Amino acid sequence: MQYIAVKDAQTLTFEQTSTPECNDDECLIEVKAIGINRADILQKQGKYPPPSGESEILGLEVSGVIAKMPPNTMLNSEFSVGDRVCAIVAGGGYAQFAKVKVAHLIKLPIHYSFEQGASIAEVFLTAYQSLFAIAELQPNQNVLIHAGASGVGTAAIQLAKAINCQVTVTASNTEKIKACRALGADNSINYREQDFVTWTKEHQPKGFDVILDVVGGDYLNKNINCLALDGKIVILSMLGGRYSDSVDVAKLLMKRANIHATTLRNRSDAYKSELIAQFMKDFYPLLQSQQLTPVIGHIFHWQEVNQAHSVMEANQNIGKLVLMVS
Repeated sequence: MQYIAVKDAQTLTFEQTSTPECNDDECLIEVKAIGINRADILQKQGKYPPPSGESEILGLEVSGVIAKMPPNTMLNSEFSVGDRVCAIVAGGGYAQFAKVKVAHLIKLPIHYSFEQGASIAEVFLTAYQSLFAIAELQPNQNVLIHAGASGVGTAAIQLAKAINCQVTVTASNTEKIKACRALGADNSINYREQDFVTWTKEHQPKGFDVILDVVGGDYLNKNINCLALDGKIVILSMLGGRYSDSVDVAKLLMKRANIHATTLRNRSDAYKSELIAQFMKDFYPLLQSQQLTPVIGHIFHWQEVNQAHSVMEANQNIGKLVLMVS
């Protein structure tokens, strides 16, 4: 099969390799579309290696058609060969075929395209894990979502609004803010024009119950200043740097703050299976009815993968970037 290989830290090229062999709890997907994630950029640069034992090939989410499934597995599964599905993978998504744990499959709603399917799993599961499994978000709470126009941000806005939370987002320009507003965000802050801590003191003086942060670095202290009593900060990435200087521990204690750093990729298969099952129970009907919708910024042919990565590296995307496979 063909796959996209890392030639150096900045260039991707096409090479040939063997089609993956599946274990009894896995199936083989013929990949039709690939969701691009920030983790792909970091792995390409040598900054985010795959978990031990996982494929070295880039790619954390795919959509496509089940091409192969062990007979015994198919007998005890709601899935079968030919089904249109999407899924998270710990690696191996940038290829014509990907092996996936059957318990990690999500059946595409009948009206969904493969492009939409490749924009569901990673961002909605990451947002769901952060807001509900970790932060235990409750209806009508106040939420601050940094990078609201990102893939995870656009998913998080919709999930929080689905339970009637008050959502505030940060974004870098007017176009991104408009996109967040269109998804239901109640308040928006252009962080290049206004300090979000100052905005919070003026408009949300009690602070936020939950803060979703992909920036890290010096945002930690700023987030603490914006936190409500017993509030929770969930850190998903470190786009602003891995270190935060002079954390104010006194404010952490005073606010009884809860800070949780998390990733999804290196979680156990059992954890992912349970997370997916709970997400399907809580929110899959809203995907089916299109009350939740993946936001796609741009669709590329997979031969244009270097161009697609350049768009993400420049932070130009709103929502997901998708590669179509042929």
